Amino acid sequence: MAAGTAVLPPQTTSTPSASSSAAGVEVDINASLETILSEARQMAEKKDHHNLRQLIIDNRPKLLQVSKAKAAKMVRTLIDLYLDMEAKTGVEIQLCKDCIEWATTEKRIFLRQNLQARLVELYFTFGQFQDGIDLAAKLLDELKKVDDKSLLVEVFLHESRIYHALGNISKARASLTSARTTVTTIYCPPKLQAQLDLQSGIIHASEEKDFKTAYSYFYEAFEGFDSVSSPHALRALKYMLLCKIIMNQADEVKSIVSGKLALKYNGRDIDALKNIATAYHEKQLLVYKNYVQEYSDVFQSDPVMVHHLKKLYERLMEQNLCRVVQPYSTVHVRKVAELIELPEADVEKKLSQMILDGLLRGTIDQGSGVLELFQTDDKDKTYEAVLETIQNLEKVMTCLYDKSKKLTYLN
Repeated sequence: MAAGTAVLPPQTTSTPSASSSAAGVEVDINASLETILSEARQMAEKKDHHNLRQLIIDNRPKLLQVSKAKAAKMVRTLIDLYLDMEAKTGVEIQLCKDCIEWATTEKRIFLRQNLQARLVELYFTFGQFQDGIDLAAKLLDELKKVDDKSLLVEVFLHESRIYHALGNISKARASLTSARTTVTTIYCPPKLQAQLDLQSGIIHASEEKDFKTAYSYFYEAFEGFDSVSSPHALRALKYMLLCKIIMNQADEVKSIVSGKLALKYNGRDIDALKNIATAYHEKQLLVYKNYVQEYSDVFQSDPVMVHHLKKLYERLMEQNLCRVVQPYSTVHVRKVAELIELPEADVEKKLSQMILDGLLRGTIDQGSGVLELFQTDDKDKTYEAVLETIQNLEKVMTCLYDKSKKLTYLN
């Protein structure tokens, strides 16, 4: 090589890099996932549960091309869209089980746990309580080991609902307490916080009879559900109105439903509770009963509403019976039934219960069908007299004991 001659580097041809190609593939996959989500949301809006279910099944292979976290989020979103329609087609549990089986096969542990948490909720919705308790117990043990607090809160909440439905109030309250304790250490999405508030309100209203506190929880739940446009906002609003009726504040129902947030939920459900509130406020037992029957489609699907409406009916019946029998010392049960326009058998049963509970002082002669009421001043005061005597004797004995101690000291 001659002196002074420069050596040029070999020229290279420009080819697309592997990273650029991978980026392009990732963009295509993300675009495809966005398209799937868009189609799913449209189907959910149209309540097209059949095609949405098929969309979830058909697009599972595409999820193998993305990260496990992204795939889990995608499947959970699609399942949530399907279940939030609340179509109750009867295939929800099987669809969830199929997705769990797929996630297990593909070793998507996080996804499997998320789907199992939703399956616990489905077991509650469809009344398969024992299956829900068994799955929740296994899942809680697993989640505590990996310290997945967000999912722990969900499972505790569903477990509380199941125990409450079974009437095991102590365990329902314990599960709810665990959920509320755990949620203080993490960020809680508005929808989940609203679900916790709703369950807290239900337990305070149904078991502790603390309707003022329950109303506060229902109000918080209503605001939370409304902020995320959840259909459960209407349920929370109905519970708010129910609490006002139970607290003898039925006149506040109209002001609540005419508020800015509640105004858009006006419809048959709200009309039902407004009519119930009016009938209860005016002590119209028969009108109340007719409204409950007329709006049975609104109430029958909700065990909480059914429970409290039944209690309200019993309370209203007691008030009407006390008012009707008050002027009498002896009256035929048949006559009482005619005055309040209810079947004689129902009236006799209720009067007997009121006598046993001490709400009425009297007796029913079943042979003649006559209710005999005792005068209030005929109450036997023996118990109070004996109790007062014992208290006075105790004072005397204490006084004598003190004097004996002084005499002993002087001697």
